[in-house]
Amino acid sequence: MKYQSPISPGRSWYEDTAGPRPEYPVLNGDRQCDVVIVGGGFTGLSAAAHLAKAGANVVLIEAHRFGDGASGRNGGQLGTGQRAWAEELEADYGLSRAKALFDMAEEAKAHLLDFAAASAIDIDYMPGQLSVAHKRRYVDDYKRHAEIMASRFDYPHVSFMDAAETAERLGSARYFGGARDTGTGHIHPLKLVIGTAKAAVATGAHLFEHTPATGIISSGGKVRVTTPRGTITADKCLIAVNAYGGNLEPVSAAHIMPIGSFIGATVPLGSDSKVLPGGESVDDSRFVVRYFRKSKDGRLLFGGREVYAVNDPKDIHIHIRRQIAELYPALKDVEITHGWGGYVGITVPRKPFVREVMPRVISIGGYSGHGVMLSNFFGKLYAETVAGNRDRLKLIEDLKIPAFPGGRRFRAPLLFLALSWFALRDRI
Repeated sequence: MKYQSPISPGRSWYEDTAGPRPEYPVLNGDRQCDVVIVGGGFTGLSAAAHLAKAGANVVLIEAHRFGDGASGRNGGQLGTGQRAWAEELEADYGLSRAKALFDMAEEAKAHLLDFAAASAIDIDYMPGQLSVAHKRRYVDDYKRHAEIMASRFDYPHVSFMDAAETAERLGSARYFGGARDTGTGHIHPLKLVIGTAKAAVATGAHLFEHTPATGIISSGGKVRVTTPRGTITADKCLIAVNAYGGNLEPVSAAHIMPIGSFIGATVPLGSDSKVLPGGESVDDSRFVVRYFRKSKDGRLLFGGREVYAVNDPKDIHIHIRRQIAELYPALKDVEITHGWGGYVGITVPRKPFVREVMPRVISIGGYSGHGVMLSNFFGKLYAETVAGNRDRLKLIEDLKIPAFPGGRRFRAPLLFLALSWFALRDRI
């Protein structure tokens, strides 16, 4: 019987196309190490690989299997810069700091591709991304954005698209314009998860699956992470669980909220399909973003239904097909072979959360839908921090990330109301 993640609904197309997915042992007994990492997604696995390569004794534990969370089930889009546009960062922080944040994200992009190449990980990289306006009044913003990227942030790869070019590149006339980015692309995320885990093991990291952390205590200059079958004692600890923290540690839980996002994969559309003839990925201007792309074998991978309530949709296929048909009426009856979901960690300002939550324990997450590129690099930055250089990670630590209002009891209902309001605004 095929494996089904216990924490994420549906079986993804990625799982059926990633090739062999190695299994790792359960931790059994006590361990001592330099660094213990809790969470086996992009951030944790990347940190383990870089730490072990630098000579650290590293133990990483994952409550389920590597890739069961968002790292193995996301839309695969790299994007450019931070989640917020560079000009929005400039308005918040000034040009110098905004440029530093943008340049860091661009380094993250290059690092991901270089790491995959150096580690011989075939991530199915395909170039290009289209960002499109679902309302006419947003079109001028995209035109200004392309100009600002070239003139103020030294990024010449973004060009403005009018309505006609947008329709031609999408194969749909439902958007009013946008921007084309030739300096980025999209990947098969689960292949990157699997490859990063293998790279971590090859450099000497000790990886364990089906090993949940049941508690974290920092005292006496040591960190102790308890699990059902043993305790790990370390000099330092990285919490890299993102949306799946639960009650593990209260500071991260107050600042990172899980929201569900769902994707469907169609049958291959065929070589004569007019859908995305250039093979780019797409994100749109909705607050509840629709994001989609074609796979290397010509399937449409469409994500567009976020949920902020507790329960998952009963039939992912129905909801995804409805949204596909809005953009591509000819696909209203297309067969959807896979429907799956997962949880994304967001913060109030949609910027990453990095904080020392107790002595010698750093938590990293809250990528807010921009984690494919950033999370892998933040794992590297954490390894730099352990080696004594915290300056670059400090650039993210210094971002002011407020806690969600309402406390643990009321924050989920308040978020549901707020984001439902924004979803309504998307439609009017």
